[in-house]
Order: sequence, then C-alpha cells, then structure tokens
Amino acid sequence: MSWMLSSGMRLHARLLATGTLVAALVASVPAQQQPPPQPPPAAPAAQPPDQPPAGQRPPVIRSGINFVSVDVIITDRKTGEVVLDLTADDFEIREDKKPQKVETFSVIKIDELATVTTPKEIRSSFDEENEARQPNVRLFVMLLDDYHVRRGNDLSVRKPLIDFVTNQLAPQDMVAIMYPLTPVSALTFTRNRDSLIAAINRFEGRKGMYDPRNEFEERYAYYPTATFEKIRNDVTLGALQGAAVRLGGMRDGRKSIIFVSEGFTSTVPAQLNDPIAAMPGIGNTNRARAGQEITTARGESEKFFQSTELLGRLREVYDTVNRNNTSIYAVDPRGLAPFEYDINQGVGLQTDRQNLNASIDSLQVLAINTDGRAIVNRNDLAAGMKQIMRDASGYYLLGYTSQAAPTDGRFHTIDVKVKRPNVEVRARKGYYAYTADDAARATAAPKAGPPPEVANALNAIVEPSRSGHAARFWTGTEQAEGKPRVMFVWEPLPLKDGPRAGATPARVMLTVTGADGSTVFRGPVESGAAPDPAVPAAAGGGVSFPAPPGQLDLRMVVENGNGQVMDSTTQSLTVPDYSRTQVSISTPRLYRARTAREALLVRNNADTPPTATREFSRAERLLVRLDAYAAAGGPPEVTAKLLNRTGTTMADVPIQAVQGKPYLIDFPLASLAAGEYIIQVDAKTASGTAQQMIGLKVGS
Repeated sequence: MSWMLSSGMRLHARLLATGTLVAALVASVPAQQQPPPQPPPAAPAAQPPDQPPAGQRPPVIRSGINFVSVDVIITDRKTGEVVLDLTADDFEIREDKKPQKVETFSVIKIDELATVTTPKEIRSSFDEENEARQPNVRLFVMLLDDYHVRRGNDLSVRKPLIDFVTNQLAPQDMVAIMYPLTPVSALTFTRNRDSLIAAINRFEGRKGMYDPRNEFEERYAYYPTATFEKIRNDVTLGALQGAAVRLGGMRDGRKSIIFVSEGFTSTVPAQLNDPIAAMPGIGNTNRARAGQEITTARGESEKFFQSTELLGRLREVYDTVNRNNTSIYAVDPRGLAPFEYDINQGVGLQTDRQNLNASIDSLQVLAINTDGRAIVNRNDLAAGMKQIMRDASGYYLLGYTSQAAPTDGRFHTIDVKVKRPNVEVRARKGYYAYTADDAARATAAPKAGPPPEVANALNAIVEPSRSGHAARFWTGTEQAEGKPRVMFVWEPLPLKDGPRAGATPARVMLTVTGADGSTVFRGPVESGAAPDPAVPAAAGGGVSFPAPPGQLDLRMVVENGNGQVMDSTTQSLTVPDYSRTQVSISTPRLYRARTAREALLVRNNADTPPTATREFSRAERLLVRLDAYAAAGGPPEVTAKLLNRTGTTMADVPIQAVQGKPYLIDFPLASLAAGEYIIQVDAKTASGTAQQMIGLKVGS
C-alpha cells in the first residue's frame, strides 16, 4: 500500500481494500528505475570564470541500475514560498528506512526576470532539443483529455489555462499541446503563445459522447459503452506514459505534465451501459429504471476486478512518469463537483457518488505519486496553476546509489528529511526496482545494428519534405555506349508553412560539375507531362545525360513559374566505370501503380519516368527496373529477396528477365504490414558479384 497511500489523500474504503490486492497482482510488472549505466562525467578541477552559478548550470546526473535521482521541493510552512538556500548536508535520504549517502546535489532556480534577451524561436527539432537543455527553460506538456472532460466543463477551464499561458509562462518556457490520440512523434514544443491559446480555445470535451471522429474511433463505435470507456482509459493513460517518455528524453531535471481531465472510473452505470456506444439508448432496458441502484452479484464482482485493473494501470503510468523525472499536475475542470452525472442520465445517487470519488481519487493517485499536485474539488483553478510554476521554478535534485542494490522488482520507499524546521518537504515516495532479468537486460551489451549497407538503404527513405524543401530528387546511373549515363528526376513537394506556402515549383536549374571543375551539364529541367497520360507519374521532370566515371557535384535550384528561387541544395554522385567492373548493376528505377492497368502501362513503356519517392501505400504495386552487366561472357544471374529493417531475409522476390530488356520486379505491397523494408538485388557470374539495396517505406 505504500505506492498508493499519502498524507492528505482521501481514498474511500472500497479502493483501500482493493489496493492490497493490487500490490500483489502487479508485483510482477517489469520494474523500472533509471536508464542503463553510463560513465559519469569527470568533475572539473575549477570553475571557469565565465561559468554560470551552480544554481543556473544544468545538473550533473549519474545513472545506473542502482542510482536513484530525487526531485525535492522545500517550501516554508507559513508563507508557502520555496526555500532554496539549503546545502547537501541539510538533507537526509532513507530507502526502506535505511540511510543513503547523497552523491549528487544541485539547486535548480529559474527566474524569468533574469531573461534579458528574446528567446530563440523554435523552428526545427534541432532548435527544440537544443533549447530544452538550457538551464532556465521549463518544459510542460499540456494534455487536454477530451475523452474525460464533459462538454461545458471545457469552456470553464479555458480561461485559467489561457491565463496560465499569458501570465505565468516566461518567454523562454516551452510547451506542447497534446490530446489522447496525439502520437508522441507529433509532439512539438513551442514558445508561440498565440498558437497555444488558439489550441486551448479549440479544446472540446467529449465525455459521454461516442460519435466517431476518426478511423480509430470507428473501429469501436459499435462496441458496448463499457468497452468503449475502457479503451478510452487505456488511450489516455498511454498518452500520459508517452508524454513522460518524450520529456524524459529531452533532458534531466524536473518536467511537468498538466493533465486536464475529470479522472477515470472503472465501471459504467447500468443506465448508461448501452449495447452500442454510438447509439445511446437503443437496446438498454436499464434506462427505464432512472434513479435506481442496479446491483447483481456478478456485477459487484466485475466492479471489484475492474477497479483493481485500473489501479494497476495507474501504477504503471506513474512508475513510467517517475522514471523520467516528470510530475503530473492534474487539473479537474469540474471545480467543486457535487455530482458526476447529469440528472437526466438517471444514475442512482450511490453509484454517482462512488464514481465521482473514484474519478477524483484517480487524479490524486497520479499527482501525489509523481510529486505533482491534484487541483481538484476547488473552483479557484488559477491559484493551483500558479503553484505549478512555483514548483517548476525552484527545487533540489539529489542523487544516491542504493546501498541495498535491489533487483527484486518490488517497491522501495524513499523518505527525504531536512534539518531545518517549519518547512514542508515534497519528494517522490519511492521506486520499483529492477528484477534480476531486467537488470541483466539493462546492463547487457547493446545488440549489433543492421549491416552498413542495410542502414544506408534505410537512410535513403528519409522524406526531404520534413526539412522544408520544395522538391525531392533522385539520381541514378546506367551503362551506355561511350560514357555512362546519369539520370535525374525531381518531384515537387507541398509547402504548407512559411512565406512559400502554396507556391508550386515549375523547374529545377541543374548544374553538374566534374571532379576537375568542368561542367558536365547545365540547364533547366522543366516540369512536363508524362509520355502517356494514363501512366501514373508524379508532377515534375527529368533528364539524362552522358558523364565521365568519377565524382560529380550537383547543384539544384528550384524555381517557381515567375523564376523566383524557392529552394536550393547540393548533392554528390559517384559514376561507376561499367567497362572496368566484372559485374555491375545500374541504379534501380522505381515506379508505383494503383491498378493492374497502370502496372501494365509502366511495364510496356520504358520511357516512363521513375518516381523519386521511397514511400508507398499498401494499396499500390511497386515496379522496379534495372540492368545488370558483365565485363565478359553472358549476362549475370540476377536474384532478388525481401529483407526487414534489421537485414533479415523475409522472402524471395520474383524478377523477370527478357532478352534485350531491363530486369523487372512487379511486387504487390498489399501483403506487407506498414513499415520499412529492403529489396536486395544480387548479380553474379563466375568471375564476380554485385549488389544493390533498395530501401522503401510501406504505409497503410
């Protein structure tokens, strides 16, 4: 029960009884503490004269299987102000009532008034990562739990959230807005207050509303309401874990999740448990029994185990949050709530009170066990929001190596005390140790990555549009009489942001120079129509030209129809000397087809320009053309096979060979799951071999 109980926390009797069972049931959950060990940084001999004060430097964090870090907030009992003048000697840490030695000690103090320069605007992931490491930056994720906020309550919480953004955040602070279905990969931090306020104003609660709004929700819209609610609970709790992991990967020290939610319940009242969630009232005879308590022996048993399951899930969440040095601040938009359900929903008063208490308790469990605060049962949310900033602005970061070095997978309590009287100490209540198996995995040597040729093929999949480019490019080579030929293809990319938004590239000015500085090709590559309008080809253009073997430097300048430069980039290409190579393969040319007819047109038209992208849909067919050459003798034997992203062979890929024509692969993608793959092409003769790796990404 130590993982659940805390001073000032109210849990009704049924949850208290359940907690004992949960402690036993979840003891086998993989325990987590700190990341795998890394060599600690060497301490400097002396502080350089230009080094900022200790309270403003990023804390030095040790890590290891048995190293534990603890955020500690000390406040004056009378004034409520944060106390930041203590030293390491003023602290005592006990683990399972046994004293521990404080090995690392840092005072974190952030004063927004000290910011005299305008903070850097976050324009890229590099800016985001770099700015997050600055010592005076506070990191927040605002998780707006629309699944567990009732319509109407979303309006009441907007003002305190907007006031928090407008009046509490410092210019250097970074915030990300998140919903339960927001992928962690799409979580971006910003300093733009206007965009944050606009996102908050769009917040719309959907508690008790099950009309599907996306493909994910359509899968479950016709499930019973109880099942739909369980899925919503899992999605939101997973979002909390994902947000914590994202924050934990950005830096050490304290981070905060502002969790706007009305909490979780494990059961749905019989009057609301419709057979089809998206069709309320249909087939639910219990709706006619408004105000009655509907109980059965089986129903009470299900409530018990469902409550146990929810509490175990909450424990998994705050265990992950603690491991990433993050705190949850639960903000209940209901304020001082007398009821959980509306009177027209017909739920009995006893069930209503039980579920109201359970939802509030779930918020308290998450907040208190992550050293956060539960802003619940209060109409003045603004005061609680101010406390969030105070907690994030001044605290101590302590670290110690557990003397017991437990690997039992159990919860171990942490008790922090200070020698100064009349202060309040807040710190994490403990941690779950690794099991022996977990410890062995964490300390094991990292597994070898894929072979270099596989990694290079995967790197070629990266979409250039993520870097804000106006076009994507593909270059390849093939054997020809005299000199080898270079093939160049470009395709426009949509630009949705920035001053070039909406503009369409019309041409690419291509300049190609050899290793000796001579010009190999110079001229515009215009956007033109495909040779056959029925053949699927992306807008853009292409060109081919002879080039000598060796290194080439390409400069591409993208222009719009008015001749204005939209983008420019450079690229290097090595042209092989096919005449001197025993066995060689031309650069594979990729095509996409949505139907069998389109695939037939691509096969019959050798002049079809290849696509520059390496991302395809499962609804498409992938076609690949390539040539294989041998310096002497007959043509080489060419085979192909499909690999996964680790380089493991999955299947053989049929390849068609027709005399006098390029080799052809016609490969339907419908049988593949979404992910990254590689097609490996091998050519061999008695005198040698050659290989090409084609990386591609398959979407849904």
